[in-house]
Amino acid sequence: MLFTCHAARVRAAVIRTSALLGCGALALSFAVHGQTLTLAEAQRRAVERSRQISAHDAATVVSREMAVAARQLPDPALTLGIDNLPTDGPDQFSFTRDFMTMRRIGLMQEFTRSEKRRLRAQRFEREADKAQAEKTATIASIQRDTAMAWLDRYYAEAMAALIAEQVKEVKREIMATESAYRAGRGSQADVFAAHSALVTLEDQESEFERRIRTAKTSLARWVGETADTPLEGKPAIDSVRLNTAALDAQLAHQPQIVVLMRQEEIAATEARISQADKKSDWSLEVMYSARGSSFSNMASIAVSIPLQWDQKDRQNRELAAKLAMADQARAERDEMLRAQIGEVRSMIQEWENGRERLVRYVRELIPLARERTRAAFAAYQGGKANLTDLLLARRDEIDVRMRSVQLEMEVARLWAQLNFLFPHDTSTAATGAPAHATANQIKDTQ
Repeated sequence: MLFTCHAARVRAAVIRTSALLGCGALALSFAVHGQTLTLAEAQRRAVERSRQISAHDAATVVSREMAVAARQLPDPALTLGIDNLPTDGPDQFSFTRDFMTMRRIGLMQEFTRSEKRRLRAQRFEREADKAQAEKTATIASIQRDTAMAWLDRYYAEAMAALIAEQVKEVKREIMATESAYRAGRGSQADVFAAHSALVTLEDQESEFERRIRTAKTSLARWVGETADTPLEGKPAIDSVRLNTAALDAQLAHQPQIVVLMRQEEIAATEARISQADKKSDWSLEVMYSARGSSFSNMASIAVSIPLQWDQKDRQNRELAAKLAMADQARAERDEMLRAQIGEVRSMIQEWENGRERLVRYVRELIPLARERTRAAFAAYQGGKANLTDLLLARRDEIDVRMRSVQLEMEVARLWAQLNFLFPHDTSTAATGAPAHATANQIKDTQ
């Protein structure tokens, strides 16, 4: 169930104010042979251009390959040697005359326990899972940051269009003021006041042109050369892809949390490896020794087993350290999840309040400011009000409409942060499966 609050009413209101405030920016969308840049297209291009995605894929391949290698037995060792070679006397440096001299060739193989090999392979598989979780988190981050950059440019252009609209209105008022001055119905001070208002708007226009250039530069970070392409279509910011009734459970599968969950799995697997290391491996060596022709050749076989004399202060200490690392990873995940839940709930409340305020602006404040300007203009034309009253009404209308656009931009940015906590339309979404083993589970098996 999508989180909505009076969705239909708010959607209609936002569409009306967007059409009013962003008409200038949207008109540009038919330029350049009809090519436009939607938010979804910008996000798609940003993901395609990201080298981080390729890096995560490479890390996954590395871990998968290492997992296969870790399942194998160690390479056998070939040994060559000469035993009991005389160094003095009549048989000095002779390989055949002394009965103890032997030319030896041998083969030694270490037999690592299958459980250890399985766990070591599993550890690399967990690394691959973590790389995939990091890839998912990266995609969500790219989509979120691209959306923020796209929205910054969209609303900078919307504000610039609003200022341009007001500039046209003030220019008409200047013409009327100058005509009234020439006809003796106005003062020169009114003319100067009108021109001053125009210069102020042109200064604001210049400021928003700078903001647009800055926004395009930020967008180019994600989409490249297409950052200058006219924008088209504003996303529906009145709903997010979060189920507030089960927010805690849903955020437990959020990509950043899943990355920590995978780290916990790695730590748990390392603890299991340390536990398996408490059982020694063994090695087998087979040797063939050749002596002189007057003596018999010999064969030997040997088995080597490490003696763990001090498990208390070595193997047990290593296991305790790995268990503590698993506990640390789980605690960090739990803490980040709690912080994430609190932050998201705060953002939802702020986003919801912003949408309610936006409805108030669209339904009440903007129409009232517009009607006040019209009334002041009609009174000025009828000689019942001076230019100062008209300019004051015009300035108040601009302020109200600018605040409305600013508020909508803040709501849209909150929407982007909430809506792209998870990657959108990608098959790499995290599943959030539970860790394969926890430190407590390992302790229970000791």
